[in-house]
Amino acid sequence: EIRQLQQKQAGLLREVSDLQEALEWKDRQIGALERQKEFFDSVRTERDDLRGEVAELKGELKKHGIILHSEAATSREMSHTLKDGSCPGPSTVTEEELNTLKAMSDGTLDTRWKKLLDERECLLEQISKLKGQLDMQLRTGRVDGMRPEEPVLENGAHVLVLDLQRGANRQISDLKFKLAKSEQEVTALEQSVVRLEGQVARYKSAAENAEKVEDELKAEKRKLQRELRSALDKTEELEVSNGHLVKRLEKMKTSRSTLLSQQQ
Repeated sequence: EIRQLQQKQAGLLREVSDLQEALEWKDRQIGALERQKEFFDSVRTERDDLRGEVAELKGELKKHGIILHSEAATSREMSHTLKDGSCPGPSTVTEEELNTLKAMSDGTLDTRWKKLLDERECLLEQISKLKGQLDMQLRTGRVDGMRPEEPVLENGAHVLVLDLQRGANRQISDLKFKLAKSEQEVTALEQSVVRLEGQVARYKSAAENAEKVEDELKAEKRKLQRELRSALDKTEELEVSNGHLVKRLEKMKTSRSTLLSQQQ
């Protein structure tokens, strides 16, 4: 009977050890899921911050007269300015440009878009000045052309007009090149945003699945803990019972020894 109790106790001890190992494994798995969830939260926060910066930039640009329109609107505006010399209205940029002005130069977000606005205004002002000078020289050339005694002045005015036209064309070409470069950077950043959105969607789905698995693991952990407590209680009962049996065995041995000594 004592041997059977000892074997049963050994089996319960092994069961307790297995339950403890299972609990440790569940704890490690839950910890890994929690770290994964923290990573998903950081990605989601990064996505939200990017959206916030874009919204803030959009509001600031609207304050400076920049409105959203088609991709070709900016080129049409530059051509119109050169033709009639009128004051430029609000510039038009693509929505993708609005989302990626922060990638066009070094520094903070405010510094980047302010630099672009200052550069645009400077170029437009130079074009306007050149157009005014061109009109002035054309008027001067027509007046001087009515004086046949000064043909040299007419030729000189014509050369100056050509120089002014070339300068204005260079300024416009530079501006168009910078706008084309901005569109390329806009496209690249837009693709990055799309990839980030896809990653966030995948991470969100994985996080939801991880939360479900985490809940299941926690429920299983509680079940294992109950089984462990039950096994420990049984082990304690067996140890107490084993102690009683050992004491009875000792008494029986003592009584037997006494009887043997009396018979002799």
